[in-house]
Amino acid sequence: MTNGNMKQSTNVLTIGLAALAIYILTLGAQRPLHAEPLENPVAVFAALDKVTARISKLEVPLNETVRFGALQITPRICYSRRPTEKPKTTSFVEVTETLLNGESKKLFTGWMFAESPGLNAVEHPVFDVWLTGCVDPTRAVNANLAAQNDTQKARPRKKRRRKLRRRRRRIRQ
Repeated sequence: MTNGNMKQSTNVLTIGLAALAIYILTLGAQRPLHAEPLENPVAVFAALDKVTARISKLEVPLNETVRFGALQITPRICYSRRPTEKPKTTSFVEVTETLLNGESKKLFTGWMFAESPGLNAVEHPVFDVWLTGCVDPTRAVNANLAAQNDTQKARPRKKRRRKLRRRRRRIRQ
């Protein structure tokens, strides 16, 4: 092979490798990355009583019913995302009203979005209910324990420094 033919073959090879790399990158870009939603055992709602103008925070475990005035709120599922992801908190909720004659009337069955509280369709003349978030108490406990362990590890160092400062003061005086 001559020197000119070698240059041409290496150029063709590098162009081919570059085209292959671009093709692989575009395939990866076409498939969106989906973060798995976190299932939470407790849905958090804000409820407004329009007569008294009081807002109450309601923490409702899944598949349990909480009563707020004449409304009964039952979350069926509550999803959130990791803190590093774009926030998206959703919950499937059933809201029923207990009428004066004792009958129940379904007001709302569907998804509520914490980031868009105006999208829920709970229409009641006296009460408003909207989703504010989802919580998992076990994750919060684990995070608190980790934070306590970190502070306990850091405390002895601070005490040693304080003792050294006190000793220095006594020696200097």
